[in-house]
Amino acid sequence: MASPHPAEPEPTTPTRYQPLTLDQLRQLVATDWADLPADTLVVLSSDTEGNRYSPFSAYLCGRYAPVYDQSGAVYPLESELAEDPELRELFCDIPGNAVAALVLYPLG
Repeated sequence: MASPHPAEPEPTTPTRYQPLTLDQLRQLVATDWADLPADTLVVLSSDTEGNRYSPFSAYLCGRYAPVYDQSGAVYPLESELAEDPELRELFCDIPGNAVAALVLYPLG
């Protein structure tokens, strides 16, 4: 039986456990993210009050659905679900309002 709160998909870390520089960010925009639709939502994994700061370190191309006013959950892409039966079982109840998203994760 699938968990009611499955873990988020694993983010991609371009340089494992290292903060990214602006040059690396520009490279990601020009290569890895170049084919993403212009209306792809950008989602940050952070605290809304800005109490702590951490360098950008990893990203995930997935789907995002709001749960509360300004926060939500991240889900795998449909193509990932099609390729992985275990992932389909974990994420069997993806909300209909989930949209394509580029999710950015901090180092710490």
